[in-house]
Amino acid sequence: MNLEEAIKNALAEDIGDGDHTSLACIDKDKTGKARLLVKEDGIIAGVDVAKTIYSLFDPRIKMDIFIPDGNPIKKGDVVFNVEGNVISILSTERLVLNFMQRMSGIATYTHQIMKLLENLPVKILDTRKTSPNLRIFEKKAVALGGGHNHRFGLYDMILIKDNHIDFAGGIEEAINATQLYLKSLNKNLPIEIEARSLEDVRKIIQIGQVNRIMLDNFTPELLKEAIEIINHQFETEASGGITIENIRSYAETGVNYISVGALTHQIKSLDLSLKALT
Repeated sequence: MNLEEAIKNALAEDIGDGDHTSLACIDKDKTGKARLLVKEDGIIAGVDVAKTIYSLFDPRIKMDIFIPDGNPIKKGDVVFNVEGNVISILSTERLVLNFMQRMSGIATYTHQIMKLLENLPVKILDTRKTSPNLRIFEKKAVALGGGHNHRFGLYDMILIKDNHIDFAGGIEEAINATQLYLKSLNKNLPIEIEARSLEDVRKIIQIGQVNRIMLDNFTPELLKEAIEIINHQFETEASGGITIENIRSYAETGVNYISVGALTHQIKSLDLSLKALT
């Protein structure tokens, strides 16, 4: 599902056979203006999504954008003005706010983490812990906050995790089966595999045939030891048990990537509102 398809589905879900409140109260030809008002400091995200919503629902709506996506905002800022048919503005109001508030919350939290890791080369990744059917928006928000996107879904990367290893019969069995599978389909996908211990790390190094090792639920001390053992032979990713309080200690180990599920699944939406200009 692409962005436009997701927005069309969201419009259909919210509006159904019509915004009967607006249709009942407002003359169908009335035009007017509204502004997107910031009520909380953060990073703005979703302006382009709002623009797409308006263009899909009513191409006559005009936007004057003052603060583009990815920029810092403060309480009292006006992100954009919107002008056009009043019923169209009211019918899309909640959808615009729902997307922008959640996306801005994600971008703001991602930016907070990135500020903690200034001057360190590590890249912060999101995960697949996203709201169903909203992944495209949530991952876009992570990028706007300064983070990076991990795989988008199950189809664009091989990620052999603990359950895959256990069901396959072990690390070697899982890697070998993966290589055979990719060859049978003539696919060339990057391969990442999870390690749960230093013993796993040594075994993966011996077997090879992967691109990245995910070091899951390692302490910073153990992570540093694992990275020294890997010695740049594979990309490294830390995951599990990482919080905003301890993330810098993980980043200082020299790990290449840190994946943080909380970027998208434990987020407080940023407070924004759409107010009529009368």
